[in-house]
Amino acid sequence: MHKQPIPQQAWALFDRYVHGDLSRRGFLDQAAVFAGGPAGAVALLTALSPNFAAAQQVKPDDVRLATRRHAFPSPDGNGQVQGYLVKPFSASGKLPAVLVVHENRGLNPHIEDVARRVALAGYVAFAPDALAPLGGYPGDEDKARELFTKLDSAKARADIVAGARGLLTLPDANGKVGVVGFCWGGTLTNYVATQVPEVAAAVPFYGGAPALEDVPRIKARLLLHYAGNDERVNASWPAYEAALKAAGVRYEQHTYAGTQHGFNNDTTPRYDAAAAQLAWERTLAVFKAALG
Repeated sequence: MHKQPIPQQAWALFDRYVHGDLSRRGFLDQAAVFAGGPAGAVALLTALSPNFAAAQQVKPDDVRLATRRHAFPSPDGNGQVQGYLVKPFSASGKLPAVLVVHENRGLNPHIEDVARRVALAGYVAFAPDALAPLGGYPGDEDKARELFTKLDSAKARADIVAGARGLLTLPDANGKVGVVGFCWGGTLTNYVATQVPEVAAAVPFYGGAPALEDVPRIKARLLLHYAGNDERVNASWPAYEAALKAAGVRYEQHTYAGTQHGFNNDTTPRYDAAAAQLAWERTLAVFKAALG
């Protein structure tokens, strides 16, 4: 997807909108001030919204992959965690596994595509859907964000943790598990690392820090990706880094200058191709080193 000329004021406004701090009407009203009126605000929101088909890298029916819906028990969550399980079709033995945690819209087509990319790199990938207890991803980003506000957050976190634990004993996998997540999923990636010491590698993209008192519980190798223009998330990094150093956790952190929150999401203009490619190469390198 090509980058489109988006007014600088729009990025912060859109960030508030996608994270539930601003309604659709609120976005349109405020954007109209610098977008040339209501019609311009609508056009701006359309430009910022995802285009899943244009960005898809791996088709759902790719013959190189075996895909299915799968669920793991989640006794501390909603009873079970449902999601999308993908592995290389030609795999002859057990493979390392990677949990792929979505943004705050549930398991949408973009995250399913990311799971397929992970599988093509040689892993069993499981992408849970935190919205499954409310019917799953509804096919509309606005409706998905609205549903997200209705989640029991504690149970949702427990479901994601259950997904990681489920991969540890999945028959198709070899017991080595990594986690990668984006935005809400980045925050959950940090959280999972504090809750599941068996996780070997955790890669949060622009995710919030976990509870600092839990940082010493992290045994995973961490690779943390941050956007340059992301004050909301980046504000948690200094204290998190201090806690990681104090606990002796192995970590590598990168901030990608000039990028917006969500720079890896190639379905929207927030996507930065150079930064996303570099971050993804680094991600796969860490998984290869930690998981094999």
